[in-house]
Amino acid sequence: MDEVKSDEFQGLGLDHHLCFAIYKANHAFNRFYKPVLKDLGVTYPQYLTLLALYEKDRRCVSELGERLFLESNTLTPLLKRLEEMGLVSRQRSKEDERQVIVSLTEQGRALNSDVVEMQHCTMVQFKEAGETFQQLVQQLNSVQEKLSVAKAGDPS
Repeated sequence: MDEVKSDEFQGLGLDHHLCFAIYKANHAFNRFYKPVLKDLGVTYPQYLTLLALYEKDRRCVSELGERLFLESNTLTPLLKRLEEMGLVSRQRSKEDERQVIVSLTEQGRALNSDVVEMQHCTMVQFKEAGETFQQLVQQLNSVQEKLSVAKAGDPS
């Protein structure tokens, strides 16, 4: 594998940085989803939480936090709001009182078709651009995995 030298990045403009490209893409997704999310009545983090529950319902809060890369101090108010909206329920586990289990309600499950339609709209945008949606997802997952094990300032 070719060794990357730090001086190769010196003087590169903002648009040449991977972190900025991902940052811009994240903002573009937020703008793209905003009108539909507004119609659904959920925020982007709430939308991602619903996706995680559609993937696997009845998750404990800690498992949901791991899946979404969210700390409990961020996730708890988000779940409380989803519960107030009638989309999820939170109940103490009967096996372990310390754990709270989050489940979709009927109203939450009913949003699934709208969420699937949102995902379809996103995929159509990439197909029209001639890009392979799955390849992009795999590449970004790879970036996340590499960064999760790496330490800032450690070039190895």
